Amino acid sequence: MSLSSEEIQRYKRHLVLKEVGGAGQQKLKAARVLLVGAGGLGSPMAMYLAAAGVGTIGLIDDDVVSLSNLQRQILHDTTQVGVAKVDSAKEMIARLNPHVEVETFNTRIDASNAIDIISKFDIVADGSDNFDTRYLVSDACYLAKKTLAFAAVGPFDGYVTTFKPHEKNADGQPDPTYRCIFPEAPPPGTVANCEEVGVLGAIVGVVGTLQATEVLKEITGAGDSLAGRLLIYDAKGGRFESVNIAWDPNNALSGNQPTITDLSIHAKASDVAACPG
Repeated sequence: MSLSSEEIQRYKRHLVLKEVGGAGQQKLKAARVLLVGAGGLGSPMAMYLAAAGVGTIGLIDDDVVSLSNLQRQILHDTTQVGVAKVDSAKEMIARLNPHVEVETFNTRIDASNAIDIISKFDIVADGSDNFDTRYLVSDACYLAKKTLAFAAVGPFDGYVTTFKPHEKNADGQPDPTYRCIFPEAPPPGTVANCEEVGVLGAIVGVVGTLQATEVLKEITGAGDSLAGRLLIYDAKGGRFESVNIAWDPNNALSGNQPTITDLSIHAKASDVAACPG
């Protein structure tokens, strides 16, 4: 996939990077990335992936922009309060980079549409704000054999990793899934939501940018994947640390004796609120 003269000028800081170059930029142009959520995490992801020249960005979100979003969701502005987030995001991306195609899904991702939508993309980035959606997206990506860039935030902390359970690591073991770390969601009411505990707006910017970086790395092949590692950001302490995560042979999705073989387990799931993406 060739680059136009305008694109060569736009992406020249990428083109001189030996880890990206012309071949890497062409991979970015050909890539299709789905963002689940156009909120706090989705905002920096959408902007940096669009700026980087990802050819097609999918956005799925059923919410509208509210004034309380604007403290952290920089993809939107005051004039777009009340507008569907996917429409607001599409307008912003068009202003940032007209070379990027945007496919919008003004709906909630659920058991009835997840596989169909996810299968249309190369990589999925989960910026959702509740446990039910996180498990659904992770399970659907496993079943569809799609790489998943995952992130979550708390009031002053964040977590980033990449799930590629359809691949095997150097030891011949499958890479882990979300269920390898958290086999089940916590009981409803045990984790406070953002409205109750708050979140520092810049936290989602830091974490969403890290998540976007992992997507770009997966597309171009630059650097080492976060698959098998969880990156933890402690904003109060100004610290990053990385911990190894491993495949759980007993997990219900990708273990030796899986009990989850489709998305029927999610058909009647109810939301469990968490701090936002």
